[in-house]
Amino acid sequence: MSNNNSYFGGAIAGIKTLLTGMDITMGEYMTRKITEQYPENRKTQHVAERHRGTLVMPKDENGNHKCTACTLCEKACPNGSIKIVSQMVETEDGKKKRQLVDYQYNLGDCMFCQLCVNACNFGAIKFVKDFENAVFNRDALVKHLNKEEA
Repeated sequence: MSNNNSYFGGAIAGIKTLLTGMDITMGEYMTRKITEQYPENRKTQHVAERHRGTLVMPKDENGNHKCTACTLCEKACPNGSIKIVSQMVETEDGKKKRQLVDYQYNLGDCMFCQLCVNACNFGAIKFVKDFENAVFNRDALVKHLNKEEA
């Protein structure tokens, strides 16, 4: 007859598994703990290279953005977190050109999939590693990327 089928065999197996669990717990208790001092180490904190934090519209060397209001990023966005408002203007040489009026980006709806960045042919938008996006009001999550932030 097997020991596991008897009363004492079951009790011994239970004590054995209890000691195994306690051994693992004590081993974890003895290891050195590492605590991130988050608010103090913002400047030196390591953020992964592939992290997607906030969508931004970088400026070129002249201080202008590269967006041509082609709406490719708006069409590529799977949940509609980008809204582009544009207007047609006439240039000096008489040609009509689309001009960006407002580039609205809703951070609260964004899935951070980077499809908009991949769709942009001009490199006008990119994700940066900013991760502190908590706000008290959801309206503050709607960013106007082509406007100067105060």
